[in-house]
Amino acid sequence: MSAGIALGLVGGLVCLLAVVIILWVVLSYNRLVRLRNQADGSWAQIDVQLKRRYDLIPNLVETVKGYAAHERGTLESVVAARGNAINAAQTPGVADRAEAENVLTQALGRLFALAEAYPDLKANQNFAALQAELANTEDKIAYARQFYNSAVQSYNTATQTLPTNVIAGLGGFKTRDFFEAAGGERGPVQVRF
Repeated sequence: MSAGIALGLVGGLVCLLAVVIILWVVLSYNRLVRLRNQADGSWAQIDVQLKRRYDLIPNLVETVKGYAAHERGTLESVVAARGNAINAAQTPGVADRAEAENVLTQALGRLFALAEAYPDLKANQNFAALQAELANTEDKIAYARQFYNSAVQSYNTATQTLPTNVIAGLGGFKTRDFFEAAGGERGPVQVRF
């Protein structure tokens, strides 16, 4: 009778262990799905703000054309950078898109620098409103990028740490790229006096 009880206890422990393992697998998988969806959702917020920026740029370029028509090179570089960024939006890679967006940001910086050379342009209400709207959008992009990178960090950590990485490997969860800022947005590399 004692052998039967011992066998029953071992069987019960094995069943309990199996239930705990299955429960852990399900919870780990669901956590990975939740983190992946959060990263996807935060990327969608970046995408909304970038599309908003794309819509503002043609109006800004047209406003500048009226005051600084001979600054054709700067205007063309903004239009070309916008086109490249829109094309990059069709690709699935974050790195290519981030690079195209950083080039566009630099081109817009050169466009805004023109306003300093043209006081009439700087005083134009339409230009000022567009510039303020674009600056607001850039702030939203920066916030959305920060939120996305945080979500990606959480997701990547979950897919790379033990023991969840086993579930990630079996479930096809791949790490994501960060949306990195251009070198100029990171501040000066070295300060000299």
